[in-house]
Amino acid sequence: MPDTPSSSGSAMRDIDASAIRPWRFANLARHTSTLVGRPAAFAAAAAAVLLWAASGPFFGFSDTWQLVINTSTTIITFLMVFIIQNTQNRDTAAIQIKLDELIRATQGAHNAILDLEQLDEEQLKRYLQRYEELAAAARSRLQKGRLDTGSPDIKPQIARG
Repeated sequence: MPDTPSSSGSAMRDIDASAIRPWRFANLARHTSTLVGRPAAFAAAAAAVLLWAASGPFFGFSDTWQLVINTSTTIITFLMVFIIQNTQNRDTAAIQIKLDELIRATQGAHNAILDLEQLDEEQLKRYLQRYEELAAAARSRLQKGRLDTGSPDIKPQIARG
């Protein structure tokens, strides 16, 4: 289907609208996680549970009374999973970028480890084993009264996988 002015204009509106929605959700997630992470939010939740428990005798500890707390907590938990995951993803990405920048800017650091999170489990294990070996060698040097500083090379076969 050829791009007509109206179809490309429609596509631009779709792109613009989709670009706004994630930004709005990110803001909502950030503000919500900030609010619910405060002691006042915990106190409000605890007060709601105490109020619910205290209302038990008034409602005869009925099934409906129990259903209110079960349904409320389930819905809140379900929604909070997405808020927390969004916040965690954003924070993890920011930390990863900061760590990558430190690695990139540090002379002698191995740029090959900039994207370790993209490697499979076996490749990660090889890197971990190599760094554990470096740490053990450094502790051995310290025990002998020598320095444990420096930037030893990683084995080329680790980088190649």
